[in-house]
Amino acid sequence: MIYVENEYATLRKVVLAVSEFGYAKKVRQDDLRFLQEVSIKDIEEHKGKDFREAHPELQKRWEQERNDLQQVLEKYGVQVLRPRKLTDVEKEAAGDDGYSNFFVRDPFFTIGNCVIEGSMRFLHRRREVFPVRKIMREEVYPADCFYLATPSPEVTSPDDPTLGAGPFLEGGDVMVLGDTILVGNSGLASNTAGAEWLRKFLGKFGYRVEMVRLDPNILHLDCALGLIRNGLMVACEDAFPDGIPAIFKDWKKIHVSMEEATMLATNGLPISSEVYITDPVFTSIGEQLAAYGIHVEYIDFQISRSFGGSFRCSTQPLLRKD
Repeated sequence: MIYVENEYATLRKVVLAVSEFGYAKKVRQDDLRFLQEVSIKDIEEHKGKDFREAHPELQKRWEQERNDLQQVLEKYGVQVLRPRKLTDVEKEAAGDDGYSNFFVRDPFFTIGNCVIEGSMRFLHRRREVFPVRKIMREEVYPADCFYLATPSPEVTSPDDPTLGAGPFLEGGDVMVLGDTILVGNSGLASNTAGAEWLRKFLGKFGYRVEMVRLDPNILHLDCALGLIRNGLMVACEDAFPDGIPAIFKDWKKIHVSMEEATMLATNGLPISSEVYITDPVFTSIGEQLAAYGIHVEYIDFQISRSFGGSFRCSTQPLLRKD
């Protein structure tokens, strides 16, 4: 079965990212504004290298982070699927743009019984869906669900800072709350054209798609808010120029600063309405959640977070249903 009813229903089947990254040879500075300064410096220093080559010890720690997450997920009965690795041909085809196979949340997403391949804005991520296609053939094709892809983005001039008209639509910007779908837009990832395409498709099935404007230094919507259970959320109010979406006006909110948001404080992962995963650096958030009766599991995710993503970014559910 393939189905995602919301962000906090019981997680039963999930795709968990592997850990591959190739630095671009040409760096677009403005596209790095969501990262910590130390990560920006690292990207500048290792142009054209594979992360494994540049940081062999950190590569091992990065892989272990994802393995640790898999162990916790399986402890709670979640079926975990892993993408394949990038091939040498795929890495070579990336050219100067670099390559990635590290945050499976973004190249596709699941809404209800619809599995949708996204359309990535960053050039190094535009082939990131390929390692997931084997899972699509084995898990999605046989299931009673829809499987389709967002239109491919337009080709644009290399010096175009916008990277074109898109449409861009990335899973980190997509949040599911029953028949309401939120799509974030900071100018770094999903855009209006992507949200409009999703609205046109999902509208036929009774969904309402709402675009949410984000601070330009926030990569995705899930870097600004995280839904813990019905009525409880972690959010960075400063990340929303128009305020936190009205659908959450009656929700209890654990507030985090913009600095904490850029460290991925909101990007934990609910396993269910009772269990939540976060990094020990956010113990203060975990203690507040515990006061609401949430059991918090802690996993060190420092290396993953240095790339601009954390637990939600590293996973994409195929079945999340109570």
